[in-house]
This record gives sequence, structure tokens and C-alpha cells, in this order.
Amino acid sequence: MIGKFITFEGPDGSGKTTCALGVYDRMSKEGYDVIYTREPGGIEIAEQIRNIILDPKNTMMDARCEALLYAASRRQHLVEKVLPALAKGQIVLCDRFVDSSLAYQGVGRHLGIDEVWAINQFAIEDHMPDFTIYLNVDPQIGLNRIDKRDYKDRLDQESLQFHQDTYDGYQQVVAKFKDRMIVVDANQDAQKVIDDAYQIIKEHLNV
Repeated sequence: MIGKFITFEGPDGSGKTTCALGVYDRMSKEGYDVIYTREPGGIEIAEQIRNIILDPKNTMMDARCEALLYAASRRQHLVEKVLPALAKGQIVLCDRFVDSSLAYQGVGRHLGIDEVWAINQFAIEDHMPDFTIYLNVDPQIGLNRIDKRDYKDRLDQESLQFHQDTYDGYQQVVAKFKDRMIVVDANQDAQKVIDDAYQIIKEHLNV
């Protein structure tokens, strides 16, 4: 059996984790051989890198350093967790992947999508998702959701302009990879978003 690599993308406050975990729970109960993982993180080394990236105290972090740390975390996560799971025929549901770097560092940090893509090509060696669920949420709605969180990481605390730029970056990424990206309206109720994503995934798995 050939595994499937499915990623969930979207700006902060779009509900990616809630959606991915909701879909994972439903698929698990239906007997699918499925795992949930996340970026940055998913395995010990990558989680350590995640802590460095998202620590609110690291305000002096350079944009290129940030991009390289994400790519390093992604590499370790890919080779240690994602690829072995796919080799066993499992379905991998991943909360963020390379598209996040293109939107956040490529456009949000103004490093350029092509430049960040080059860094990540070295890291992932052409291992791309089979398809991606993109949760499209209005930036202000996303920020309103973030404001309700008890803890805000370093990126959560960025300016409205950064989040707007990141949203614009995602629109460019969706256009660039339109054959892979499937857009879901994330302004809706969380359960409706989960249901929509689940139906899309089931349809693609049955092709």
C-alpha cells in the first residue's frame, strides 16, 4: 500500500490544528492507518528547534536565521517521521509544511518566495504533499482568535501588517501550487471546517 502525505496550511488563527486533529480523530475511528504530526516539531530534535523559533524572548532572531531553522526542523521531521510512515503505507496528516515557510518567511519576512523555496528544496529533496488543505481565514478574524489564547508565541505577537503580508503570501502560494492546494473556508464554525476537510480528503483517497 502506498502512503499519502496530506498537509494542512493557513494563517495563524485559521484553525489548522483543530481541523487536522478533528480529521485525524474521525479517520482513526473509521479504521484508517493514519498519524497526526506537526511542524515545526513532531519529533524530539524538531521540537527543540520549535522552542527556539517560537520563544517570545527571541525577539532578535534574524529573518534568514528563522527561515533556516524552519528548514532544519523540517528536514529532521521528514526523514525521521514522515518518510518512514509513508513507507509503511500510512496516511500522514501534517499541521504545516513547506508552504508555511513560503508564506511566512518568503512574503511575511520579505525574503522572497523563490529564495525560501531554494532553502527548502535542499531540506526536503522534492518530497512534497500529495495534496494540501488550505484553511482560508480573514486576517482580522484570525487575529481575533489569537487574542483569546492564554499564551501567544513569538509569531502570534507580530504586527497586523506581518499577518496581512503572510495572508497575501498564502494567496501567492495557492496560485503557484493550484493543482495541489484545496481551499476551505475557515471563517466558518470549527466543526463545519472539519467536516469540509474530511469530505475532501475522503474523496481524494477514494480516487
